[in-house]
Amino acid sequence: MTVGNKRRQPSLAQLRAFAAVADHLHFRDAAAAIGMSQPALSGAVSALEETLGVTLLERTTRKVLLSPEGERIAVRAKAVLGEVGALMEEAEAVRAPFTGVLRLGVIPTVAPYLLPTVLRLVHERYPHLDLQVHEEQTASLLDGLAGGRLDLLLLAVPLGVPGVTELPLFDEDFVLVTPLDHWLGGREGIPRQALRELNLLLLDEGHCLRDQALDICREAGRDDVPVTTTAAGLSTLVQLVAGGLGVTLLPRTALKVETSRSNQLLTGYFADPAPTRRIALAMRAGAARGGEYEELAAALRQALRPLPVRVVDRDA
Repeated sequence: MTVGNKRRQPSLAQLRAFAAVADHLHFRDAAAAIGMSQPALSGAVSALEETLGVTLLERTTRKVLLSPEGERIAVRAKAVLGEVGALMEEAEAVRAPFTGVLRLGVIPTVAPYLLPTVLRLVHERYPHLDLQVHEEQTASLLDGLAGGRLDLLLLAVPLGVPGVTELPLFDEDFVLVTPLDHWLGGREGIPRQALRELNLLLLDEGHCLRDQALDICREAGRDDVPVTTTAAGLSTLVQLVAGGLGVTLLPRTALKVETSRSNQLLTGYFADPAPTRRIALAMRAGAARGGEYEELAAALRQALRPLPVRVVDRDA
């Protein structure tokens, strides 16, 4: 199609008017919802129909109905308006850093233990930032980041995912949590090889901590870990240990919270170098708010120093 013969495109005002009618199926209510006069709204919808060459509404004396074509176009119109809203939020963030919405995804084995520090930091340092938290497993978080549903992730790395930039925060050791009568309970300097013979309890599939535990076992020379009992979260896992069903690995940041609920547990510490995991922020490569996320990561590194972790440099 030549430039001179290019079809007209609908305006945002026309799309907003039609989306409002699609939501309310009533001209008066739709007009009131978007602060437009009823004649202006009706004219905008008619103009949209003319521009698209499609009948969007079935008008009767009593009610308004979407035509089959209108139902399909309504979905697209709302998606366009949603993207325009996101564009405006992004522009606002550029004008005024640390304002607007920040959708943070966090894995379940991090959320309960780090969020208090994260939320306190945001409240004190970035009071105009609208932080929205989503707790999900790693695969779901990465899908959300790639699809634009999430802006920033807090999770275990490395991810090895193209198009994702990792901002490392800290490394933390794993410890061995056992029942009171276990021969490794309370010991220090435990060799990793001891994992070869232990009845190790794991989280359900999909949790990155499960995969990390299996990797640690493989590094210790154990290729098979019989799975007879699993748990959806660390709290349940620790209670299973307290009940004598086996032992488990916990990251140090979770230790105090999870073991304080029972007096039937002991903690064992591995010999150096202990098995570890690294926690980082992750963002889309080239994110428009990348500078803000870098600054947030730097602030978090300082805020997390009181925890039993080893803060890492940005380039580590």
